[in-house]
Amino acid sequence: MDTDRIRRDFPIYSSRRGDLVYFDNACQTFRPRKVIEASNDYYFDFPACGGRSIHRLATQVSMRIDEAREKIARFIGCPNPNEIVFTKNCTEAMNLVAKGTTHRKGDVVLTSDMEHNSNHVPWIQLTRSMGIKRRFVTTPSSGIFDVELLKDAMTKEVKFVSLVHTNNVTGTTIPAKDVVEIAHDNGALIMLDGAQAAPHMKIDMNDLDVDFYAFSMHKMLGPSGVGVLFAKEELAKNMDPLISGGGGVSLTEYDKATYLPMPERFEAGLLNYSGVIGSAAAIDYLSAIGMDSIREHEANLNYYVTKELKEIDLIHILEPVDPSRRGSIFSFNIKGLGSHDVAMILDEVDKIMIRSGMHCTHPFFISRGIDGCARTSFYIYNTMSECERFVKAVKVIVDTFSV
Repeated sequence: MDTDRIRRDFPIYSSRRGDLVYFDNACQTFRPRKVIEASNDYYFDFPACGGRSIHRLATQVSMRIDEAREKIARFIGCPNPNEIVFTKNCTEAMNLVAKGTTHRKGDVVLTSDMEHNSNHVPWIQLTRSMGIKRRFVTTPSSGIFDVELLKDAMTKEVKFVSLVHTNNVTGTTIPAKDVVEIAHDNGALIMLDGAQAAPHMKIDMNDLDVDFYAFSMHKMLGPSGVGVLFAKEELAKNMDPLISGGGGVSLTEYDKATYLPMPERFEAGLLNYSGVIGSAAAIDYLSAIGMDSIREHEANLNYYVTKELKEIDLIHILEPVDPSRRGSIFSFNIKGLGSHDVAMILDEVDKIMIRSGMHCTHPFFISRGIDGCARTSFYIYNTMSECERFVKAVKVIVDTFSV
């Protein structure tokens, strides 16, 4: 991968900021110039309402939104663009499914013990409001998802399975196709949280046969404020919208409302038009590079960092230690230092930016008695020389501050 050429596409890497090292990509990525320009096209050239007015500017908005929906559908192997719903983020997409799907008192919803809060808190709410029950698939100390434990947890009471595809702390990826098949064989619906998977690997809804799949564009070069939900049309057409109102209904009377079909029924109110249009440009950019190339590049960076730091006694890498199991994520702690301390020192000493804390997966850390971690995450514009800088800085921190 030609990272020098790629970096020239990102305004943040101008001469005045070219010395920063950004390793917080699992939180949010930078945006290339083409994405910024595509987003600005809306405000400069056709700043109108799509799907409502019929004049030429509104028509242009509607056409660009349709184009974006079609591009995203192709990108994730979805043959039907109507099964692509735009939300404001992955969190909203998962809430839409959790709260729009019919649940009955006593139904069991199965998740893992290491879900992001966006796939945890909505189910807590439904245990209170709907009387559903929770069941958790535990993760072994190896950090690697165990399919046999999933099979053991599946009973006739489990009506819905909701799992993270790639974990945002450990970087591990579940065998999604096997997991979907197990859920369906037991009569359960299944949703996958793809926030950390969609930016880094090829995904194919047609091949996976998953019922619902959610991700956020801001983690894959797109603008903030745009989430994507894939939902099988036959399942979603009777779901209640999370948000209802203008743009989501075909006709209302004083005592009833008739919802539009997919996807409009779930897109009430004005969409983030500029963000959706910019998202299409992000998809174009990623497609031109190739997801396999992206995955290989990240793996090379992770392998180097792991090799250089794993033998240092005062550094603890969150399991699994094997970088081939962790995708783009390197999570670690330094003995005697809090994760926030590590992050602040890296930023102050050498402008290296990482994430620290519990990463919105509080139960994961609490259950294991770990007070958070420092998380380094790589993407397409990161270089081996940046990794060398990072390794050097971490070693200095260990020698200077650790006890």
